[in-house]
Amino acid sequence: MQTKRGKRMALPSPQAERVAPVGDSRLKLLEATMKRHQYRADALIEVLHKGQELFGYLSPALLTLIARSLRLPPSRVYGVATFYHFFALAPQGEHTCTVCLGTACYVKGGAALLAELEQATALRAGTTSADGRLSLLTARCLGACGIAPAVVIDGAVTGHATSAIVQGKLREWFD
Repeated sequence: MQTKRGKRMALPSPQAERVAPVGDSRLKLLEATMKRHQYRADALIEVLHKGQELFGYLSPALLTLIARSLRLPPSRVYGVATFYHFFALAPQGEHTCTVCLGTACYVKGGAALLAELEQATALRAGTTSADGRLSLLTARCLGACGIAPAVVIDGAVTGHATSAIVQGKLREWFD
């Protein structure tokens, strides 16, 4: 980039400023994880897990940083991050409620359960409450088909879920 006087000016690294402030120890921890895996492309999922653990979600800048560090196309990193329901591309609420919409859960009432929860919480699937306390999410499949419909509430799987059971657990947080 050139200034008005014709002198060349270096652009700041977009990742360094947007992922975290300079000197943030989380960047060092993420770098250590990539180094431990020798910057191998096949360590992508482990690196994404570490990035989300450190930053709470995977921002576009963080995905770009990971792609460059592992020498992968950004489209592949984004594809992996969006394929697995565990990864979040936006900040999540203090509490999360994830409703499975896989085939078994859908057939056993997962979609109806989600609709009831959307109405009860005044949230749409994939959003977080304005106060940042609750995120209502969906998953393509949790792999818990035998206990369908399944819901994950703050990391704990609830099988044979009903609206009453899930709303009861949500009330515990807010009462």
